[in-house]
Amino acid sequence: MPSPACQAIGNELRAARVVWRREVIHFLRNRGRVALALMQPVLFLLVLGTGLGALVPASATPGGGDYRTYLFPGVLMMTVQMPAIAAGASIVWDREIGFLREILVAPVRRSTLLLGKCAGGATVATCQGMIVLSLAWAAHVPYHPALIAALAGGLALTSLTLTALGALAAVCITRMETFQAVLSFALMPMVFLSGAMVPMTTLPPWLARLCLANPLTYMVDPLRQAVEAYTLESTANMGTAWPPGWRPSAAAELAITAAIGLAALTVATHRFSRPA
Repeated sequence: MPSPACQAIGNELRAARVVWRREVIHFLRNRGRVALALMQPVLFLLVLGTGLGALVPASATPGGGDYRTYLFPGVLMMTVQMPAIAAGASIVWDREIGFLREILVAPVRRSTLLLGKCAGGATVATCQGMIVLSLAWAAHVPYHPALIAALAGGLALTSLTLTALGALAAVCITRMETFQAVLSFALMPMVFLSGAMVPMTTLPPWLARLCLANPLTYMVDPLRQAVEAYTLESTANMGTAWPPGWRPSAAAELAITAAIGLAALTVATHRFSRPA
Protein backbone atom coordinates (compact mmCIF):
# COMPACT_ATOMS: atom_id res chain seq x y z
CA MET A 1 0.00 0.00 0.00
CA PRO A 2 1.45 3.42 -0.93
CA SER A 3 2.63 5.58 1.92
CA PRO A 4 0.69 8.76 2.81
CA ALA A 5 3.49 10.85 1.33
CA CYS A 6 3.30 9.00 -2.01
CA GLN A 7 -0.48 9.34 -2.04
CA ALA A 8 -0.22 13.07 -1.38
CA ILE A 9 2.27 13.49 -4.24
CA GLY A 10 0.02 11.45 -6.52
CA ASN A 11 -2.96 13.66 -5.65
CA GLU A 12 -0.96 16.79 -6.43
CA LEU A 13 0.18 15.40 -9.79
CA ARG A 14 -3.35 14.35 -10.73
CA ALA A 15 -4.69 17.80 -9.87
CA ALA A 16 -2.00 19.50 -11.96
CA ARG A 17 -2.74 17.12 -14.84
CA VAL A 18 -6.47 17.92 -14.71
CA VAL A 19 -5.78 21.67 -14.92
CA TRP A 20 -3.24 21.11 -17.70
CA ARG A 21 -5.71 18.92 -19.60
CA ARG A 22 -8.41 21.58 -19.33
CA GLU A 23 -6.16 24.12 -21.03
CA VAL A 24 -5.24 21.68 -23.81
CA ILE A 25 -8.90 20.72 -24.40
CA HIS A 26 -9.84 24.40 -24.72
CA PHE A 27 -7.06 24.75 -27.29
CA LEU A 28 -8.21 21.75 -29.33
CA ARG A 29 -11.89 22.65 -29.27
CA ASN A 30 -11.63 26.38 -30.01
CA ARG A 31 -10.28 26.19 -33.54
CA GLY A 32 -11.50 29.67 -34.40
CA ARG A 33 -9.42 31.23 -31.63
CA VAL A 34 -6.39 29.24 -32.75
CA ALA A 35 -6.82 30.46 -36.34
CA LEU A 36 -7.11 34.08 -35.21
CA ALA A 37 -4.08 33.75 -32.93
CA LEU A 38 -2.03 32.42 -35.84
CA MET A 39 -3.13 35.09 -38.31
CA GLN A 40 -1.07 37.93 -36.82
CA PRO A 41 2.36 36.23 -36.91
CA VAL A 42 1.65 34.75 -40.35
CA LEU A 43 0.68 38.19 -41.67
CA PHE A 44 3.82 39.68 -40.12
CA LEU A 45 5.98 37.09 -41.87
CA LEU A 46 4.28 36.86 -45.26
CA VAL A 47 2.93 40.41 -45.66
CA LEU A 48 5.14 42.70 -43.57
CA GLY A 49 8.28 40.68 -44.23
CA THR A 50 7.66 40.46 -47.96
CA GLY A 51 6.51 44.07 -48.25
CA LEU A 52 9.46 45.56 -46.39
CA GLY A 53 11.82 43.17 -48.14
CA ALA A 54 10.59 44.49 -51.50
CA LEU A 55 10.66 48.15 -50.49
CA VAL A 56 14.02 48.18 -48.74
CA PRO A 57 17.11 47.57 -50.90
CA ALA A 58 19.08 44.44 -50.10
CA SER A 59 22.04 46.54 -48.99
CA ALA A 60 19.88 48.22 -46.36
CA THR A 61 18.43 45.06 -44.83
CA PRO A 62 20.06 43.53 -41.72
CA GLY A 63 23.36 42.12 -42.91
CA GLY A 64 22.37 42.64 -46.52
CA GLY A 65 20.30 39.44 -46.46
CA ASP A 66 16.61 38.56 -46.72
CA TYR A 67 14.56 40.53 -44.21
CA ARG A 68 12.19 37.59 -43.72
CA THR A 69 15.06 35.45 -42.46
CA TYR A 70 15.86 38.15 -39.91
CA LEU A 71 12.18 38.52 -38.98
CA PHE A 72 11.42 34.80 -38.59
CA PRO A 73 12.72 34.35 -34.98
CA GLY A 74 10.71 37.39 -33.88
CA VAL A 75 7.59 35.96 -35.52
CA LEU A 76 8.08 32.70 -33.62
CA MET A 77 8.34 34.63 -30.35
CA MET A 78 5.18 36.61 -31.13
CA THR A 79 3.36 33.37 -31.94
CA VAL A 80 3.94 31.88 -28.49
CA GLN A 81 3.48 35.20 -26.72
CA MET A 82 -0.28 35.58 -27.10
CA PRO A 83 -1.42 32.07 -26.01
CA ALA A 84 1.08 32.15 -23.15
CA ILE A 85 -0.28 35.46 -21.88
CA ALA A 86 -3.83 34.21 -22.49
CA ALA A 87 -3.23 31.61 -19.77
CA GLY A 88 -2.89 34.49 -17.32
CA ALA A 89 -6.03 36.09 -18.70
CA SER A 90 -7.92 32.85 -18.09
CA ILE A 91 -6.96 33.05 -14.40
CA VAL A 92 -8.52 36.50 -14.15
CA TRP A 93 -11.58 35.32 -16.06
CA ASP A 94 -11.98 32.20 -13.90
CA ARG A 95 -11.81 34.43 -10.84
CA GLU A 96 -14.55 36.74 -12.15
CA ILE A 97 -17.00 33.95 -13.08
CA GLY A 98 -16.42 32.07 -9.83
CA PHE A 99 -14.79 28.94 -11.32
CA LEU A 100 -11.50 29.67 -9.58
CA ARG A 101 -13.21 29.70 -6.21
CA GLU A 102 -14.67 26.27 -6.92
CA ILE A 103 -11.37 24.60 -7.75
CA LEU A 104 -9.56 26.24 -4.83
CA VAL A 105 -11.61 24.12 -2.42
CA ALA A 106 -9.88 20.99 -3.77
CA PRO A 107 -7.64 19.26 -1.16
CA VAL A 108 -4.44 20.16 -3.00
CA ARG A 109 -1.98 23.00 -2.81
CA ARG A 110 -2.93 26.20 -4.61
CA SER A 111 0.53 26.30 -6.13
CA THR A 112 -0.19 22.93 -7.79
CA LEU A 113 -3.21 24.41 -9.55
CA LEU A 114 -1.18 27.38 -10.76
CA LEU A 115 1.64 25.14 -11.99
CA GLY A 116 -0.88 23.05 -13.92
CA LYS A 117 -2.30 26.21 -15.47
CA CYS A 118 1.17 27.41 -16.49
CA ALA A 119 2.09 23.99 -17.90
CA GLY A 120 -1.11 23.97 -19.95
CA GLY A 121 -0.54 27.49 -21.25
CA ALA A 122 3.06 26.68 -22.17
CA THR A 123 1.96 23.52 -23.99
CA VAL A 124 -0.65 25.40 -26.02
CA ALA A 125 1.81 28.19 -26.86
CA THR A 126 4.50 25.73 -27.93
CA CYS A 127 2.04 23.87 -30.17
CA GLN A 128 1.07 27.12 -31.90
CA GLY A 129 4.71 28.02 -32.28
CA MET A 130 5.39 24.68 -33.95
CA ILE A 131 2.58 25.37 -36.43
CA VAL A 132 4.23 28.64 -37.49
CA LEU A 133 7.61 26.88 -37.49
CA SER A 134 6.31 24.82 -40.40
CA LEU A 135 6.39 28.07 -42.45
CA ALA A 136 10.18 28.21 -42.25
CA TRP A 137 10.38 27.82 -46.03
CA ALA A 138 8.80 31.26 -46.44
CA ALA A 139 11.78 32.78 -44.60
CA HIS A 140 14.38 30.65 -46.43
CA VAL A 141 15.11 28.72 -43.24
CA PRO A 142 16.01 25.05 -43.87
CA TYR A 143 14.14 22.15 -42.26
CA HIS A 144 17.28 20.73 -40.65
CA PRO A 145 16.41 18.30 -37.81
CA ALA A 146 18.92 19.85 -35.41
CA LEU A 147 17.66 23.37 -36.19
CA ILE A 148 14.01 22.35 -35.73
CA ALA A 149 14.89 20.69 -32.41
CA ALA A 150 16.79 23.78 -31.22
CA LEU A 151 13.95 26.12 -32.20
CA ALA A 152 11.37 23.82 -30.57
CA GLY A 153 13.36 23.79 -27.33
CA GLY A 154 13.73 27.56 -27.39
CA LEU A 155 10.02 27.99 -28.06
CA ALA A 156 9.13 25.69 -25.15
CA LEU A 157 11.33 27.65 -22.73
CA THR A 158 10.03 30.98 -24.04
CA SER A 159 6.44 29.74 -23.73
CA LEU A 160 6.93 28.66 -20.12
CA THR A 161 8.60 31.95 -19.19
CA LEU A 162 5.92 34.08 -20.84
CA THR A 163 3.19 31.96 -19.23
CA ALA A 164 4.80 32.50 -15.84
CA LEU A 165 4.92 36.26 -16.47
CA GLY A 166 1.26 36.21 -17.50
CA ALA A 167 0.36 34.25 -14.36
CA LEU A 168 2.27 36.75 -12.23
CA ALA A 169 0.31 39.60 -13.79
CA ALA A 170 -2.94 37.67 -13.29
CA VAL A 171 -2.42 37.09 -9.57
CA CYS A 172 -1.57 40.77 -9.08
CA ILE A 173 -4.42 42.20 -11.20
CA THR A 174 -7.92 41.08 -10.28
CA ARG A 175 -10.04 42.82 -12.95
CA MET A 176 -10.12 41.70 -16.56
CA GLU A 177 -10.40 45.25 -17.91
CA THR A 178 -7.28 46.32 -16.04
CA PHE A 179 -5.42 43.17 -17.06
CA GLN A 180 -6.16 43.72 -20.75
CA ALA A 181 -5.28 47.41 -20.56
CA VAL A 182 -1.92 46.68 -18.92
CA LEU A 183 -1.04 44.02 -21.47
CA SER A 184 -2.10 46.18 -24.41
CA PHE A 185 0.08 48.99 -23.08
CA ALA A 186 3.14 46.83 -22.38
CA LEU A 187 3.30 44.02 -24.95
CA MET A 188 3.65 45.86 -28.27
CA PRO A 189 6.45 48.22 -27.11
CA MET A 190 8.26 45.22 -25.63
CA VAL A 191 8.04 43.39 -28.96
CA PHE A 192 9.42 46.34 -30.92
CA LEU A 193 12.19 46.87 -28.34
CA SER A 194 13.31 43.23 -28.45
CA GLY A 195 15.19 43.33 -31.74
CA ALA A 196 12.48 41.15 -33.26
CA MET A 197 11.79 43.56 -36.12
CA VAL A 198 14.41 46.31 -35.97
CA PRO A 199 18.12 45.85 -35.18
CA MET A 200 19.29 47.73 -32.11
CA THR A 201 22.08 49.33 -34.10
CA THR A 202 19.48 51.46 -35.90
CA LEU A 203 18.12 52.87 -32.63
CA PRO A 204 19.38 55.83 -30.55
CA PRO A 205 21.69 54.77 -27.69
CA TRP A 206 19.11 55.48 -24.97
CA LEU A 207 16.53 53.32 -26.77
CA ALA A 208 19.07 50.54 -27.32
CA ARG A 209 19.69 50.47 -23.56
CA LEU A 210 15.96 49.89 -23.03
CA CYS A 211 16.23 46.93 -25.40
CA LEU A 212 18.94 45.42 -23.23
CA ALA A 213 16.61 45.67 -20.22
CA ASN A 214 13.75 44.01 -22.11
CA PRO A 215 13.22 40.31 -21.20
CA LEU A 216 11.92 39.55 -24.71
CA THR A 217 15.32 40.48 -26.15
CA TYR A 218 16.85 37.43 -24.50
CA MET A 219 14.06 35.22 -25.84
CA VAL A 220 14.33 36.28 -29.48
CA ASP A 221 18.10 36.22 -29.89
CA PRO A 222 18.70 32.51 -29.04
CA LEU A 223 16.21 31.62 -31.77
CA ARG A 224 18.04 33.95 -34.16
CA GLN A 225 21.42 32.45 -33.27
CA ALA A 226 20.02 28.98 -34.01
CA VAL A 227 18.75 30.16 -37.40
CA GLU A 228 22.10 31.77 -38.19
CA ALA A 229 23.94 28.51 -37.77
CA TYR A 230 21.91 26.81 -40.52
CA THR A 231 21.38 29.59 -43.05
CA LEU A 232 23.61 31.27 -45.58
CA GLU A 233 23.59 34.43 -43.46
CA SER A 234 26.75 34.59 -41.38
CA THR A 235 26.77 35.42 -37.69
CA ALA A 236 28.43 38.72 -38.49
CA ASN A 237 25.60 39.59 -40.85
CA MET A 238 22.55 38.64 -38.84
CA GLY A 239 24.13 39.62 -35.54
CA THR A 240 23.46 43.29 -36.25
CA ALA A 241 20.50 43.08 -33.87
CA TRP A 242 22.95 43.78 -31.03
CA PRO A 243 25.25 46.73 -30.43
CA PRO A 244 28.72 46.18 -31.91
CA GLY A 245 31.26 44.46 -29.71
CA TRP A 246 28.85 42.75 -27.30
CA ARG A 247 26.48 39.87 -27.77
CA PRO A 248 25.83 37.20 -25.13
CA SER A 249 25.95 33.55 -26.08
CA ALA A 250 22.76 31.61 -26.72
CA ALA A 251 23.39 29.55 -23.57
CA ALA A 252 23.64 32.71 -21.45
CA GLU A 253 20.44 34.10 -22.95
CA LEU A 254 18.58 30.84 -22.35
CA ALA A 255 19.81 30.89 -18.76
CA ILE A 256 18.53 34.47 -18.37
CA THR A 257 15.17 33.45 -19.84
CA ALA A 258 14.93 30.48 -17.50
CA ALA A 259 15.85 32.65 -14.51
CA ILE A 260 13.16 35.20 -15.41
CA GLY A 261 10.57 32.43 -15.74
CA LEU A 262 11.59 30.79 -12.47
CA ALA A 263 11.50 34.10 -10.59
CA ALA A 264 8.08 35.00 -12.03
CA LEU A 265 6.70 31.53 -11.25
CA THR A 266 8.05 31.65 -7.70
CA VAL A 267 6.50 35.03 -6.94
CA ALA A 268 3.22 34.05 -8.65
CA THR A 269 2.87 30.80 -6.69
CA HIS A 270 3.67 32.63 -3.45
CA ARG A 271 0.98 35.25 -4.03
CA PHE A 272 -1.51 32.70 -5.37
CA SER A 273 -1.02 30.46 -2.32
CA ARG A 274 -1.99 33.22 0.10
CA PRO A 275 -5.60 33.03 1.36
CA ALA A 276 -7.88 35.55 -0.34
